[in-house]
Amino acid sequence: MFESHLFARCTAHHAVLYWDKPAAAGARAEYTVYLNNEPVGTTHRTHYTLDKLDPQTEYRVDVVFENQPVGACMLRTGAEKQRINVTEAPYWAKGDGTTKNTAALQRAIDACGPGDAVYLPAGTYLTGALRLHSDMELYLDEGAVLQGTAQLVDYQPRIPSRFEGIERRCYSSLLNLGKMDHDDGYNCVNVVIRGKGTIAGGGKALADAIIADEREHLKDYLAEHADLVESCDDEDTIPGRVRPRLVNLSNCQNVWISGLTLQDSPAWIVQMIYSDNIVTDHCTFRSEGIWNGDGWDPDSSTNCTLFASEFYTGGDSVAVKSGKNPEGNAIGRPSAHIYIFDCRVGFGQGICVGSEMSGGVEDVQVWDCDLENSYSGIEVKATAKRGGYVRGVTVRDCTAPRVMIHSVPYNDDGEAAGTLPVLEHFTFAGLTLTGRALNDKRTWKDVSPVTLAGFEGPDGTLRDVNFDGLTITAKAPRLPLQYCSEVTLRGVTCLPPQED
Repeated sequence: MFESHLFARCTAHHAVLYWDKPAAAGARAEYTVYLNNEPVGTTHRTHYTLDKLDPQTEYRVDVVFENQPVGACMLRTGAEKQRINVTEAPYWAKGDGTTKNTAALQRAIDACGPGDAVYLPAGTYLTGALRLHSDMELYLDEGAVLQGTAQLVDYQPRIPSRFEGIERRCYSSLLNLGKMDHDDGYNCVNVVIRGKGTIAGGGKALADAIIADEREHLKDYLAEHADLVESCDDEDTIPGRVRPRLVNLSNCQNVWISGLTLQDSPAWIVQMIYSDNIVTDHCTFRSEGIWNGDGWDPDSSTNCTLFASEFYTGGDSVAVKSGKNPEGNAIGRPSAHIYIFDCRVGFGQGICVGSEMSGGVEDVQVWDCDLENSYSGIEVKATAKRGGYVRGVTVRDCTAPRVMIHSVPYNDDGEAAGTLPVLEHFTFAGLTLTGRALNDKRTWKDVSPVTLAGFEGPDGTLRDVNFDGLTITAKAPRLPLQYCSEVTLRGVTCLPPQED
């Protein structure tokens, strides 16, 4: 084995390689990939896919940049897996888009062992909530759609979960992995969810049904707590917090999600809670028109990697979270070592940290991402109540409308943590900031390319922010700064904005 910054995820016949971007590499750096000491390809990205490999075979892989080694590893492909075809005996699932297949699909999942893969051929498989387990694979072939219903009864029972930073019982998600417990370790491990198909939820219809039902269920509580309701963003905030996600990973470790389209969740698409080593690559996230339609949300989770993916979302494309005051402070499980690269936002908020960050967030690294068509670009957000910290965020070689590190007024109900958030140690290098944000009406808005706004108080809680090699193409390149310190700008270039 080698000490390396090169990683691999393998099946029987292919391997997805990915590596940390060297400090000396610029936006168009070229890497050469070697297989068993022979060059097999070059790429400008920090990932590469090897195909036509032999099963159960060991390979040496090296990646080189400008004649300098980036990393090396020994990888071993897996064994051929036995397909559990859900359309065959004894399951007989029907991909006709109308037959509800929940029981048949769950039986296939329950029967899946470490040497098996649950296989969905082309077709639309209508289903309610499904529960995956350790040491299994779910594979959707091209043209296969795992389609969640819009009936709330299909997402019962409610399960322990966390939404907007507070632990609560929510409806079961379409795919459920692990059981949430902030005092426990990992209880669902070694899961692969991949293929060329689509996992689709019940979308807005399911969200609306759940909110209406929950509002009726809570009508007395809401009437008795009118001040709380008034402090929320709108009347749907409290009843909307029990909505499920599309894929919910709780207390999971070593999960690989690859190649799929993930869409139409009633809320966030993929959320990993108290989890570790979650890799997501070559996926498309779609949730336009969905309230709280975040794409990929590490929540008090570690070593989460996202790359080669596209986003068209009704909320934050990515949102790194760690709980809400004061519960998040007490649980105290940070999100850390989050790596995001070679992603594109076609529509959505962008790459965000917060606003629920009371358990702490550290070591978030973003590089080679195209966020030009987003609204927020690169954003770190919190409220004065949060407490906690965000530190050690590095963003390199990206295009975005803007960078914002700031306080926000929304999602601010509940008891205050007692201390202000600490936001520190940020590096932004090689960025192009356009100052043009795409809002939810798909119209462009001129914005400040940089906004730094900390919290009023004696401690200087927003500090050590460094911009290096910044290119600004905004019409009005204002950089408003408030309640911050130790801000450095080097190599700032202002260019005329591009014409539409």
